[in-house]
Amino acid sequence: MSDTLKVEVVDWHQQQDRLKAIRKSVFIDEQHVPKELEWDGQDAGCTQFLASLNSTPVATARLTSQGQIGRMAVLGDFRDRGIGSRLLKTVLDQAQREGHEQVFLHAQVNVINFYEKHGFVAEGDVFVDAGIDHISMRLRFTGSNR
Repeated sequence: MSDTLKVEVVDWHQQQDRLKAIRKSVFIDEQHVPKELEWDGQDAGCTQFLASLNSTPVATARLTSQGQIGRMAVLGDFRDRGIGSRLLKTVLDQAQREGHEQVFLHAQVNVINFYEKHGFVAEGDVFVDAGIDHISMRLRFTGSNR
């Protein structure tokens, strides 16, 4: 039997327990991001994404109305299976449906290559956020970059 991966746009108010559990595991527990930084009060106003493998929630991301992708997280036991790529593709497709001409994010430096493979370009200098090195990255939709 093959695994079934489902990535969907979800309502924050209906799915916040699942979304928060993934983010807590990855950002707060694994990466030691202070919880007051992780829970920034912006989630209800964002488009939320949930990836489930065989009905088990395994990854999440959000998209702000300004076109910023953030809080992208895949649970540790489910990495290196293409889940992050499927999740990001779904976010990018949704951003285009919402009318964004470009999207941007603050990538942790250890995953720059992941975003570059999806067409993102690094901008500016490395900066520290929540004690972790990041860099700004941007993707302009031209119809030929994905």
